[in-house]
Amino acid sequence: MKPQNLTYVPEFLLLGLSDDPKLQPLLFGLFLTMYLVTVLGNLLIILTVSSDSHLNSPMYFFLSNLSLADIGFSTTTVPKMLVNLQTHSKSVTYAGCLTQVSFSFLLGCLDNLLLHVVAYDRLVAICHPLHYPVTMNLHLCGLLVLVSFFLSLLDSQLHYLMMSQLTFCRRVEIPHFFCDVPQLLKLACSDTSTNNILIYVLGAIFGGVPLTGILYSYTRIISSILRVPSSSGKHKAFSTCGYHLSVVCLFYGTGLGVYLSSTVSSSPRKDAVASVMYIVVTPMLNPFIYSLRNTDIKSALWRIVSRIG
Repeated sequence: MKPQNLTYVPEFLLLGLSDDPKLQPLLFGLFLTMYLVTVLGNLLIILTVSSDSHLNSPMYFFLSNLSLADIGFSTTTVPKMLVNLQTHSKSVTYAGCLTQVSFSFLLGCLDNLLLHVVAYDRLVAICHPLHYPVTMNLHLCGLLVLVSFFLSLLDSQLHYLMMSQLTFCRRVEIPHFFCDVPQLLKLACSDTSTNNILIYVLGAIFGGVPLTGILYSYTRIISSILRVPSSSGKHKAFSTCGYHLSVVCLFYGTGLGVYLSSTVSSSPRKDAVASVMYIVVTPMLNPFIYSLRNTDIKSALWRIVSRIG
């Protein structure tokens, strides 16, 4: 079959998680529920942080930005999947596919970088508490978020440019519920060796470097906490970063699980099911981790509820 440039391919077909018609209503209800919980839960965190003066600190400023990134990350893929399930359509346009690629990398990378920023914030707060108010000032906090956004934008645009140069055969069926770059590379008719190398390089830079920074920060944090003489002081120090550690483990644990499943499993559909954990479940669970493990968030929520009541 004659290859055709990507820009002339009118649409792709997203095969989704299952071909069974009986499962479509169940999948629609399940993913609609998870998406609504994700949006409402993260919006609640944002509103709580912005409306309570007790949470006017760098940590909660970064936390609200993380929640905003989680909403965007889910919105990039889940609504399109819900539309396809409801209309029994599998198509996604060329522009829609590239938009998914661009925004999924933008918001996924932003999540990654913001987790690194929160780890740095906790490092300064625990290891250098006397310098914390001066170091983590409003200007620096805003700058860290802006730099994270522009680095994520750079990552997403590099992936966008790589994908826009690919050529595909006329009929492209993606065995996934969104435009997954590894699956697109497998389906390309042109040589993808350069693209594969660039993806690993970009992954090492925009994924590996922040993870290394998080590990370094928590090595310093744990070392500092262990030197605290009182057990109550140790407990308080651990509690201030416990929710963040939980989110980091969930984010990187599910991401690593998706990667390992794609290398071990030969079934693209199984890879798609594994991706649900990373793309849908993780952003949904993060607000529960923030609210259940963080006493300040719980207190602020109770204050809001009592004012409403």
